[in-house]
Amino acid sequence: MPSYCDVALPVPLDQTFTYAVNGVVPVVGARVLVPFSGQRLMGVVVRVHEDAPVEGFEIKPVQQVLDEAALLPEELMELARWIAQYYVAPLGEVLRGMLPLGAEVKRQVFYKIAEAGRRVLYEGAMKGSSRRSRLSPEEQNREYAVLNYLEGGEAAKISALRSATGANKGLLEGMVRKKWLVREAVAEERDARRLEKVAVLVADVRLPKLNENQTAVLAELAAVGGRLGVKDLRLSLTRAGVPESTLGTLVKRGLVAVEEVAEEFHLGGVSAEGKKHAHEHALNESQMEALGTIAAAMEKGGFRPHLLYGITGSGKTTVYFAAMQRALDAGHSALLLVPEIGLTPAMAAQMYAAFAGEVALLHSQLTPDERAEQWHRIRRGEARIVVGTRSAVFAPMVKLGLIIVDEEHDSSYKQEETPRYHGRDVAVMRAKLNGAVVVLGSATPSLESWANADKGRYARVEMRERVMDRPMPVVELVDMREEFRETGQEQIFSRRLVEETQATLDRGEQVILLLNRRGYSSVVMCRSCGEKIECENCAVSMTYHKPVSGNDAIAQPGQRLECHYCGSRRSVPKNCPKCESEHLYFLGAGSQQGEERLQELFPAARIGRMDRDTVRGRSDMERLLARLHGGEINLLVGTQMIAKGHDIHGVTLVGVVGADLQLGLPDFRAAERVFQLLTQVSGRAGRGDLPGKVLVQTYHPDHYAIQFAAKHDYPGFVAKEMQYRRWMHYPPFAVLANVLIQSEKLEEATAWSATLGRWFQQARLDKVRVLGPAAAPIVKLKRIYRFHFVLKAERRQALGETLRAMLAYAETQGIARRNLVVDVDAVHLM
Repeated sequence: MPSYCDVALPVPLDQTFTYAVNGVVPVVGARVLVPFSGQRLMGVVVRVHEDAPVEGFEIKPVQQVLDEAALLPEELMELARWIAQYYVAPLGEVLRGMLPLGAEVKRQVFYKIAEAGRRVLYEGAMKGSSRRSRLSPEEQNREYAVLNYLEGGEAAKISALRSATGANKGLLEGMVRKKWLVREAVAEERDARRLEKVAVLVADVRLPKLNENQTAVLAELAAVGGRLGVKDLRLSLTRAGVPESTLGTLVKRGLVAVEEVAEEFHLGGVSAEGKKHAHEHALNESQMEALGTIAAAMEKGGFRPHLLYGITGSGKTTVYFAAMQRALDAGHSALLLVPEIGLTPAMAAQMYAAFAGEVALLHSQLTPDERAEQWHRIRRGEARIVVGTRSAVFAPMVKLGLIIVDEEHDSSYKQEETPRYHGRDVAVMRAKLNGAVVVLGSATPSLESWANADKGRYARVEMRERVMDRPMPVVELVDMREEFRETGQEQIFSRRLVEETQATLDRGEQVILLLNRRGYSSVVMCRSCGEKIECENCAVSMTYHKPVSGNDAIAQPGQRLECHYCGSRRSVPKNCPKCESEHLYFLGAGSQQGEERLQELFPAARIGRMDRDTVRGRSDMERLLARLHGGEINLLVGTQMIAKGHDIHGVTLVGVVGADLQLGLPDFRAAERVFQLLTQVSGRAGRGDLPGKVLVQTYHPDHYAIQFAAKHDYPGFVAKEMQYRRWMHYPPFAVLANVLIQSEKLEEATAWSATLGRWFQQARLDKVRVLGPAAAPIVKLKRIYRFHFVLKAERRQALGETLRAMLAYAETQGIARRNLVVDVDAVHLM
């Protein structure tokens, strides 16, 4: 019997940890609870063995084995190892991202008094409190109250300490930093099943004498077949004026029983009244050819990657559904990835119509219990169709035969925290490990995917015509420089866009306007000295969010400024913090200001707004899309959320405002992003029986990205952009990594950057080019100072070896792994 097991823990360390087997031998892929650095953590077993540790090392035992069988099959374990290797990420953090089962482990934090705390308590009793402390006398008294409470040596929860002493988490963590207290995190197994209580009418019971309220409860149950959820029953009783205690009385008398049953999961979705679902459409010639290619690959078996290039409105979704049905018919399961949670309501409704109970959803806006429930359904093989966002690529699917990545170009597929994997590329590797077919679909494929198709690595499938031979929308460019010269005013919406919008609304059609900034104004600036109000945590301007009422042009004290990076909020100051001037003005228009201006221009319009302020949960998106599909909204303004995948047949006009601002960002992908955004949002127009039109307001009408987008010429844009990428040695002609050095102390971040910079110089790297160190474009984020290097290489092996050597050197210099962020195949360099 193996005596030891290696466990991958969710900590920023590039290693696994050995523990002694304690009774039950865990299997590879199972979860265990183990002691680690004063905490009790959940990890995943990656190896069981008899290899005795080096003499002198104390091996701690596994405290609890959570799973009898492997929770992660071998193919997912192999995928995790590949991600850790490819993205230079700790294996434990990769495995944590694979398992959305946090709901099944209960975590609690305890505090105990340390020896230093005992000394402080004794000295305080003898000498009194220190006058040199930065804390107020009241806070010092709370600290001593905490030490007194813990003097007996028992650990206490934060809730108990708060109740007994009034101490908050910040005060307790400060005592931990001073080594007065020891913080212990304890994890234990928890039942994450979602259960609901159901009231059941007991049959074959002789009824005793009942009062009026009790009779009403029994009548309500009898009317619905003898079973009703307790929540729904209590709601009905409250409306009827019956006390809730009546139900409890009937339970005690044995006339009603209360059972716990599994709570039903609601897929949600948007109604499609008057429209066919994707699987109900007859396929045209182009769709049949695309489906035939994919189906032939599935029949042949083995790993087959495909790039499905289909213009907007060409019916790619219909092909997806038909391909998934072929996979089910062959006894396989199918996975559909979408870039945004906002796309799942519409997709969920279509999925349920096509595949009913075979469907499972996985995305971040499910509750932890819902995610765990869906994950186990998939693992048991109860759901053979899975739709979800980036993390759904790790769904434990049985007999996986097909993976589809919709809008494969979208940057949302890139994880912006460790492990920084790309969902599209992980999907391709997972298909390879499973011998499955993978389809990457987009109207604007990423240049990396297009290059892979050019090299023959992917089979390219093209759909160049819209369904029912509908024409592509006509795109008209509005030169905002000329607009300003003629009007002498800086307006959000040009005269041409206002005129076309009014004409479209008068015809009873719908309009979508893209204004890709949240809030009311992007900057609050002093007109006297030019000072901008910046976030105290981040080196960015705070965005002004206007209250619902009020139309003043000058910022008023008490109104809200918000940082869109860290979420920090503050009121607008009465005077400039630098020069005390009262002349604070709003600059830059956001979607909130756009909505307000549209209400002034089109008072009779039914206006809606779609951005992160109006869509905070999945139900918000469902309600908004339902109103749009039903015609309740005929003018929608919003950020790039409105550009992706929505199929609203009544929209005939799309207006684009300020999308070309991204061209000024210090990012080599800026032109590609602008082209993709313009093409995608243009594709929302003319998807029904009426032709569409697009007006693009721009200050750069001659830029090639805008010119090619106006012509719907993706191949032309690719040819032009590839020239620049080749000249500058950027992807897809090189592999790239962004290395961030970060610290709460500016001097630490600069010193570490200089240390690594000298190492890069001395290493004399022939096959890797290093740019930097330099301050990151956003040098301070969430109180963390940031400097970076950009590494470029022709071969991935050389890049990986250099990054690992750098991390090893950093460790010798005392630079903690948590202070280094390695972003392989970085999508954003900000």
